[in-house]
Amino acid sequence: MNIHEHQAKEILKEFGAPISNGEVIYSLKELKEKISKLSGSEFVLKAQIHAGGRGKAGGVKLLKSKNELENAANKMMGKILITHQTGPEGKQVKRLYIEEASDISRELYLSCLVDRQTSKIAFISSTEGGVDIEKIASENPEKIITNKIDFKKDGPNEKELESIIAVFKFDKKLSLEAKKLVKILHKIIIEKDANLIEINPLIVSKDEKIICLDAKMNFDDNALFRRPEILRLRDLNEEDPSEIEASKYDLAYIKLDGTIGCMVNGAGLAMATMDIIKLYGEEPANFLDVGGGASKEKVTAAFKLILADKNVKGILINIFGGIMRCDVLAQGVVEAAKQVKLTVPLVVRLAGTNFKEGKEILDKSNLKILSATDLNDAAKKIVEAIK
Repeated sequence: MNIHEHQAKEILKEFGAPISNGEVIYSLKELKEKISKLSGSEFVLKAQIHAGGRGKAGGVKLLKSKNELENAANKMMGKILITHQTGPEGKQVKRLYIEEASDISRELYLSCLVDRQTSKIAFISSTEGGVDIEKIASENPEKIITNKIDFKKDGPNEKELESIIAVFKFDKKLSLEAKKLVKILHKIIIEKDANLIEINPLIVSKDEKIICLDAKMNFDDNALFRRPEILRLRDLNEEDPSEIEASKYDLAYIKLDGTIGCMVNGAGLAMATMDIIKLYGEEPANFLDVGGGASKEKVTAAFKLILADKNVKGILINIFGGIMRCDVLAQGVVEAAKQVKLTVPLVVRLAGTNFKEGKEILDKSNLKILSATDLNDAAKKIVEAIK
């Protein structure tokens, strides 16, 4: 789960990290009151959306006075921002973050994330802060330093701390501040079940202080049941309505831009199904894993979810029955297809537990369903059916 920058900064502040003074604005009615709480002569106004590249899209502005800040905020609230991460439809700005501007001497980069390959926490450090880290990784990879440390409650040791901040070449005072920050990030990862914490930029101010100028955090969805304080930060305005609906039924669903809807059990099989659709010249409309023990109601919800996408011209159901029984899936498909009055081609490939019973249910449904013998046959048939 992603959260907004201002929420990430509040968590950083809670754990003792240095952040700039700022206020979040949910409505223009509270704009004047929030601005009055800020001091200084320059201010930064930031659109709060779950996407990178806000600055290039006009979502981050440096203002020279409170009057300029108020005028800019009135224009930014409600604006549609289009960045390289939002897609062409963009995202509407529904909350703003205003903060006192900092006198920047240096812009650095620091992040930590769960490295699943090694089961460690990876700290990434770079002197190239304030820009897309992906661009630095492709153009100047030597400027990115990665250190991997074990999960441990007492955090990284002195040697590990030195390795993480070495690239910054800090003096003794700043080194102590940086080491403290690294420990804080490690603690948040452990105590809040975070997957990623990114500080970009991490700045050194002209009066020689470290400040987390921008922050991004992502949390493990599977751990939210024990982190109600994190779940409360969820902003449904930033999520696709279909993905919100899917979460109600515990469905792993991600909307894509293609024309063939997919319903599969198992993430690996779902990826293979999407790949073979592309192999035959079409694009999947979604990733949808109904899981191993899906009920008839869950399958019905999944089917309706696929058909709610107006881009879907055909549906491919690919089920290998293990824990999942093919007859249960077939009952759910028939029920959902009748409820929504199915009009697009449907290809079904069943294998495994009760697949004969499942096929019989589909055959007797009077629905126009094409059966497939294997995944290759299924992909070929659905691509041909929508042409």
